[in-house]
Amino acid sequence: MAGTIEVLVPGGQANPGPPLGPELGPTPVDVQAVVQEINDQTEAFDGTEVPVTVDYEDDGSFEIDVGVPPTAELIKDEADFETGSGEPQKDFVADLSVEQVKQIAEQKHPDLLAYDAKNAAKEVVGTCASMGVTIEGNDAREFKQRVDDGEYDDVLVDEAAA
Repeated sequence: MAGTIEVLVPGGQANPGPPLGPELGPTPVDVQAVVQEINDQTEAFDGTEVPVTVDYEDDGSFEIDVGVPPTAELIKDEADFETGSGEPQKDFVADLSVEQVKQIAEQKHPDLLAYDAKNAAKEVVGTCASMGVTIEGNDAREFKQRVDDGEYDDVLVDEAAA
């Protein structure tokens, strides 16, 4: 009866209630032990939704794999807002600096398709555009064009590539 459970939990705040408890209940694992280990491993994400995979065996042993939060969650956490804009091209809800975009891109890089920091940042900027978040006061699409033109290479180009 070994299996895998995948859930999104608030970093450092998982509990035996939904969505985790009902999934773990029928398994042979100690639910409290799983919850405690998830909280220990996700503490740094402090309330941000984090994808967690729990692999368990018939003997009650388990392994936890903590993923990186979705890009939108990292943006909301970094810019300190609750929800994106209903009209992202007209109503802007927050503004990020180039350094903040780079930081989010570095956190997400293992999960992104991009090969380098510049393209990873462009993927993050794409999410910003759909959420109504500007970068350094510029519409995300305008900012992406400036990145393509090399205006931010001093910040976004990997040191190894420079």
